Amino acid sequence: MQKQVFIVGTDDFNLRQLESVRGAERCEFHSLCDFEEIRGADRYPVREVLERSRERLAQCALPVDAIIGWWDFPVSTMLPILRREVGAPGPSLEAVLKCEHKYLSRTEQQACIPEHVPAFQAFDPMAEDPLSTIGLEFPFWIKPVKAAASYLGFYIPDAAHFEAALARVRTGIHRLAGPFDEILRHANLPPEHRGITGRFCIAESIISQGEQCTLEGYVHRGVVEVYGIFDSVREGRHGSCFSRYQYPSRLPDHVRDAMVATISRFLNHISFDDSPFNAEFFWEANTDRTWLLEVNTRISKSHCPLFKLVDGEYHHAVNLAVGLGEKPHFPHRQGRYSLAAKFMLRRHADAIVRRVPDPAEIRAVERDFPGLRFISHVTEGMRLSDLKDQDSYSFEFAVLFMGAEDEQRLLEGYGRAVRRLGFEFEERQAA
Repeated sequence: MQKQVFIVGTDDFNLRQLESVRGAERCEFHSLCDFEEIRGADRYPVREVLERSRERLAQCALPVDAIIGWWDFPVSTMLPILRREVGAPGPSLEAVLKCEHKYLSRTEQQACIPEHVPAFQAFDPMAEDPLSTIGLEFPFWIKPVKAAASYLGFYIPDAAHFEAALARVRTGIHRLAGPFDEILRHANLPPEHRGITGRFCIAESIISQGEQCTLEGYVHRGVVEVYGIFDSVREGRHGSCFSRYQYPSRLPDHVRDAMVATISRFLNHISFDDSPFNAEFFWEANTDRTWLLEVNTRISKSHCPLFKLVDGEYHHAVNLAVGLGEKPHFPHRQGRYSLAAKFMLRRHADAIVRRVPDPAEIRAVERDFPGLRFISHVTEGMRLSDLKDQDSYSFEFAVLFMGAEDEQRLLEGYGRAVRRLGFEFEERQAA
């Protein structure tokens, strides 16, 4: 019989990848909500989308074999609520929040892997003098307890920078805080954490020195498996912006093994099960020390095309198998290329977009560079500061996926492709 798989946050780009993986032919896919419903607007209508999704599930005469998604918040935190109500496989909401609520996650990490956790504390940005409540020495990072893509994350070297960042946090935190509080109302959290709402922030000591990487894995019946490790190459002030994700990682084997052991201890500690995950780490080569940055309870969409180029399959296959309660069987090094990367095209100052490549130019570049896939986030006449959910120090205006036989050819090919795409900008001073 066909498996009935329901999707939260459907978009065409990722749905096409999902429908192409091995195992998809035995499934029928149904959209509970699309990307624009939940992530495309100025606000995240969590309550409304949950209600509509429940209605669609109730009206459907088919069995519910799986409920899956691949987007970050709020999709990642809606999934366990809907799964729990229909009995579909997946981790508990509480286990998901012990990854995605940044303060709650740090407290759980402190309990089981303290040697991999920086000094941290929560603070209320709406308090009269929040800096006086923070006991960390400068410099440190601040970020909301729930954010995505480094949104409202700031490097704080002194009190003046804290006050400037605080003004932006107070203005922008409500975009995610209200929807996150709606999710928290569904969770049974320890009493000491119930007062740390989505309107709180976390301050952390600096750990961003060294090599950053991301582990992609899953947990099935309590067993943690990691099937891919990516290097996260950074740029910009304080190394705060991603330049590219490159696969496979160049890190030494003993570092990879240590990271796998660390994330396994944490996920088993919080009883996280029946789900994909990705975990971001830093490695300090001079001390050979690893630091856990964060854990996400989903596959990374950014890594899907890179797995296809190197291993021969999108890891939507992992998401699908685990969502159905099955053990994934993912290929290894069966793709066309030895390595691949997702490049993030950025500008570090606001600007007006004066030229974007037309469809014919994009097709020509993709034809001349086999395996290349290009996606623009902007249109002519658009101001970069109108892009949603950007990090605090740059604007990502496009992304480019490509593979190569070695790193030199990869970087040279990327440079040629970007020059041919021919973006043009007129810089503007920030308001």
